[in-house]
Amino acid sequence: KLDANIGASTYFKIGGQADVLVHPRSADSLSLLLQRCHNAEMPFRVLGRGANLLVDDKGVDGVVVKLDHPCFNQFRFNTEGPEIELHVMAGKDVAALLMECARCGHGGLAAMAGIPSTIGGAIRMNAGGVYGCISDSLRTITCLKDRGELATYDKDSIAFGYRECRVSDPIILSATFELFECDPVSLRDRIKEIFAWKTSRQPLADSSAGCTFKNPTDEDGQRKSAGKLIDETGLKGHMVGGATVSDLHANFIVTTPTTTARDVLTLMDDVIERVLDSTGIVLQREVVVWSRDPEVQR
Repeated sequence: KLDANIGASTYFKIGGQADVLVHPRSADSLSLLLQRCHNAEMPFRVLGRGANLLVDDKGVDGVVVKLDHPCFNQFRFNTEGPEIELHVMAGKDVAALLMECARCGHGGLAAMAGIPSTIGGAIRMNAGGVYGCISDSLRTITCLKDRGELATYDKDSIAFGYRECRVSDPIILSATFELFECDPVSLRDRIKEIFAWKTSRQPLADSSAGCTFKNPTDEDGQRKSAGKLIDETGLKGHMVGGATVSDLHANFIVTTPTTTARDVLTLMDDVIERVLDSTGIVLQREVVVWSRDPEVQR
């Protein structure tokens, strides 16, 4: 599809278009597309749930891929060995997968409750929170390299960090996880408990992209709450255009239908500057920005 309005499909519900939006129907066709983009030196991006993404008002160049064909949503449990192994394609919705895990009594991913993402997107940013990260139960990931060839990596060979997975390959295709058997009712209750905790503290009903900034480290290497730093700087409710720092959680920026991506970008820069002036700490964006301008995207 040409000139696809991908901004509207993000959680911010704002932003511009993609020059080309493609919905591959198989891993082979995805591999071929990636190879052709590489040969043509054409930018290539993967759009998941759009829950951690801001698309610039002027849109993005190159090809954007959406892995929403059923072949990229498949998963299976292997219970024949001493452990439960989950194999899942990268396009699978995390919330839907959690429901299947709870139904079967397969624990290990409950920490992902309340995190809107596909499996691929969650791995790419090592999604998680106070209850754990997706990499905790990860065993392997299979990727497509620049020229479309397959590569599988053990978890131990991948450098995971706070909100990052240092895999340079452009596409995460699938993953395997090591799960464990547990009581389905207890697992459902645990997922509900984690989700309720997040709902009570985060503006999940508003249009936002989750936490805007990564929690920074202090001089002792300890993580500090970005939300607390923003709150203590007096920025709750601070607005730029139609973008507002949430009154419920200061690390969330919420938008309205009339908000522009530039409103959000300006507000993020404003928050970074004011927190730096107040605390001497430099906040780094957790929200991913797509833009035709490399400086904006950085």
